[in-house]
This record gives sequence, structure tokens and C-alpha cells, in this order.
Amino acid sequence: MDKNDQVCENDKNIDEAEIENKDDKNNHDDSYFHNGHSHDISNLSGKKIFWVTILNAVITIAEIFGGIISGSLALVSDSMHNLSDTISIALSYFANKIAQKPKNAKKTYGYKRAEILAAFFNSTVLFAISLFLIYEAYKRFKSPEIIDGSLMIIIAAIGLVANLISVYLLEKGSHSNLNIKSSYLHLLSDTISSVGVIIGGIVIKLWKITWIDPVITILISLYILKETWRILVKAIDILMQSSAPIDYDKIKKEIEKIDKVKNIHHVHSWMVNENTINFEAHIDLEDMKLSEAEKIYEKIEHILKTRYGISHVTIQAEFDKCEDKSMLKL
Repeated sequence: MDKNDQVCENDKNIDEAEIENKDDKNNHDDSYFHNGHSHDISNLSGKKIFWVTILNAVITIAEIFGGIISGSLALVSDSMHNLSDTISIALSYFANKIAQKPKNAKKTYGYKRAEILAAFFNSTVLFAISLFLIYEAYKRFKSPEIIDGSLMIIIAAIGLVANLISVYLLEKGSHSNLNIKSSYLHLLSDTISSVGVIIGGIVIKLWKITWIDPVITILISLYILKETWRILVKAIDILMQSSAPIDYDKIKKEIEKIDKVKNIHHVHSWMVNENTINFEAHIDLEDMKLSEAEKIYEKIEHILKTRYGISHVTIQAEFDKCEDKSMLKL
């Protein structure tokens, strides 16, 4: 092993320069996905959250009893979705409150991932419920039951109105917050399912086609599986510290154009939540004073924050130490 390799292997001998965010509050505002503007559930008043929860609790109770009395599996499936909605909204709200807690010595990255955990939990529950309802619909195909179409329509109509109100209340925050989006999808899926149940009730009432009930249940469940899978994948990526979705080749070209920067390598990036990207890298510089290197750090930080929405940047300066100059070395 030559001298250069020994230096690369020994982190104690590497000079390190770390650029911290000048204002931790900006971390919450920097958003790669939405041009620096983040909306979360804290923008919703306590009264709105309260009424969304109450509405879903009322819908759940009404649809459970209505589904049992009418014999409609689609109505029961809708009630189960609404039950998960009630839990989801409450969990999302408390997770957001936890996420706003300041950093401390034990949680140096803060509590932002509380929302990602909530999104993961909510999506997993909804995914499991959808699979269960598909199974129940299959059994209903094999053993059809008599269904009261009129009662089915009335209960589903009540649920539709309440769900539309809830969707309206959460729509704004769903655009840039994975946690709220998981709850919003719960509500949106229930809105769609309520429409399906109403259509099913009309078909059953007019033409006595009872098999439409499990068909609607399966269609609703498949749609929910598709939507929740996207959230699950994204939440898992963040929890597993997968690389942030940014153009690394473009970053390399831009930074290496800076005067006295030879190359950038050993790049790592990860996301604390869907709006907070952390970035670290080794920068091979020409021999210079630390005061001169500081100006280069500031240029790099400016590029990464303003053009790529990166919230936190850590740079390690080097001078002709490593032979491997690849962009990513994980």
C-alpha cells in the first residue's frame, strides 16, 4: 500500500470542513420537489382536524351498521377504510407535531422522520386491509348474498358527502408532505369507493345484479393498492437512506467548473424526510490557504442549495490524496 492509499484509509489524517445551515429553520423550507415551499398539516387549524376526525368516525359507525343490515360487502369495505382514515388522520397530526420538535444532543437530525414512519404505518395498514377485502370479495362471489340496495345507496351517499368535505380540508397539505398524502389518499380512496358503492346500490336495486357488490370491492381495493404502494416505496427509500433523486452527473460537472477544484468524489446523499436532503462529498482542491478554500465551499454550498434543493452540505477537503476519483463511492 503506497502513501496515498494509507492516507485514504486513515480518516484521522484527513482535513474536514463542514458547512452548516446558517438557519435551521430554512431546512424545513427547502424543498427539492416544490421549489422551496413546503406545506404541512400544521397549516390546518385544530378545528379542521377535529371535524375531519369526527366526520370519519361518524361515517365509519354508520357504514358498519349499514353494511351489516343491508348485507353489502362494499359498504363494509368502505367502513373499514374510513376506520383506518380516522386513525390515520390522528396519527398524521401527532406525527407532524413531533416532527416540529427542535434538534437536541440525542436527536441531532431532529424528529422529521416521525412523519415518514406515520406514512409507512398508514400505508401498510391500508395495503393489508385492501388485500383482505379482495379475499372477502372472492368468497362473496362463491356465496352471493341478498343485498338491500336502497339502504346501501343512502349510507354510501352520506359517506360520500362527508368524505368530500374531508378531502377538501386535507388537499392543500397533501402536495408536499408524504405523511399528509398518505392520509389524503385514505380519504380520496373512500370518496371514490363511496361513488362505487352508490353505483352498485343502483344496479342492485334496478336489476338485482348482486355480484356487482364484490366487483366494486375488488376494483376499489386494487386502486388503493396501487396508490399506497407508491407511498410505501418512497417511505422505505427514505427510511433506508437511499440516494436523493438529484442529477449527480450535472452536480459533478458544475462543481468541477469552479476554479481550483480538481474533482468531487465519495459523494453520499440521503433524505431525512421528503423535503430535506443531506449531501456530503470529498473535494480535491489545489494547495491553498484555508481562507481561500472557504470561498470555494461557499460557492459549492450555494450551487447545491439553490439549484438542487439540498438542505445540509458537508464537504471534506483533500489535496492529491486518493487515486479513485469516482463520483459515488458507497
